[in-house]
Amino acid sequence: MNELWDSSYVVPPVPVAASGVAWLRSSVARFSEGDEHVRRRALAERVLAAVDPGVLRRAGEPVAVLAEALGLPRSVASDVAVVAACYQPHVDATVEADEAVARLVAACGGTWDEGTANLIGVLVQASGATRALIAGVEPPVPVTRRVAPDGSVVEVDLGEAWFGGGRHACPGRAHALALAEGARAFHRMHDDFLVLPNAWDFASAAAFVRAGFGAVGTTSLGVAVAHGLPDAAGVARAETVALARLLARLPVPVTVDVEAGFGGDVRALAAELWELGVAGVNVEDGRGAGLAEPADQAAIVRAFKEVAPGLFVNARVDTWWLGVDRASTLDRARAYVDAGADGVFIPGLDQEAEIAAAVAAVPVPLNTLPSLSTETLRALGVRRVSTGSLPFRAALAEAVRTAEAVRSTTPPPTTLPTYSETTALTTS
Repeated sequence: MNELWDSSYVVPPVPVAASGVAWLRSSVARFSEGDEHVRRRALAERVLAAVDPGVLRRAGEPVAVLAEALGLPRSVASDVAVVAACYQPHVDATVEADEAVARLVAACGGTWDEGTANLIGVLVQASGATRALIAGVEPPVPVTRRVAPDGSVVEVDLGEAWFGGGRHACPGRAHALALAEGARAFHRMHDDFLVLPNAWDFASAAAFVRAGFGAVGTTSLGVAVAHGLPDAAGVARAETVALARLLARLPVPVTVDVEAGFGGDVRALAAELWELGVAGVNVEDGRGAGLAEPADQAAIVRAFKEVAPGLFVNARVDTWWLGVDRASTLDRARAYVDAGADGVFIPGLDQEAEIAAAVAAVPVPLNTLPSLSTETLRALGVRRVSTGSLPFRAALAEAVRTAEAVRSTTPPPTTLPTYSETTALTTS
């Protein structure tokens, strides 16, 4: 550990290069010593000083959140991840990583200089380490390398110094902790009791936020039917992602119902939603009138968590909802928890004894629909109550009643939001 503070132990040297990952390594503070290190570290510190850690306490892929705060597109996160995989000098750089560096330079203004390199370096340093911090890996970076005075390369255990030490100590500690805190904020809402309203478009979600709800979900039925599509058929992926992109603007965590994953590459879906800034997903094991094999569904849950460790994955068990194989409910729930699920959702569960048994059997927050009073559900140990499609169906009913009132010359409701109040939803 003393190697971090002993100036005779230096970072592994890297050769000077004009492009690609090699250029990045040779231009950043991370792999520099002496006057070059002092100058380049000052550039990195200037980048970080421009960002208040408080603005980073948001859901989403941490590099995407940081990039946006720095005035860069959130989409640079995917290129940063490619570069981060071979950033260390002892790892061979790939052609894909060299190409990613070129795209990152272009996104940062197009100048291949030390300022650009250290801006990119800040993003790369925040990549794997912050993801590991969010995932609960301790320490998020287990070792670092130094060259001893005799020329040998030694690995320094960072178990007692997560953010390094000495002249190369991480200057972004406060920012990394803020990113991790933001990624876990929605998780912490389940420590008590969360009533989650489910929206079907931007206006309904914004109205829930204006009403004081601290988080918003989506309803797959509402999203699908609002676009003329059937629910639970795996055909509303584009519409769901488009809505997620809009809802990520809201100042509260947003969780998205992804049905069963839409039948495609769930890893790509997880990465896309996390990069957009989504805080969680609901993923169900219902398949038409039947159920997925538990092992297959567990693999979907695991894929979401591997790609996006900060997502709150709520594993929905559809045994009660579909009236199929109810005896397998708790075994399915435990299998999904073992695969990494952060919560379990059992819609249709409406008997106190069964709810209490599920709470006792599952070591993560239990989510139900409002099948009983919220007071009763809370007393039974339920941590989250989702409104599901109820508000969407209520809105349809009220819209029809209002139109019928006009048709029959009955006075329409008078307690509705005004035109200006409704328009203001897009700016709140």
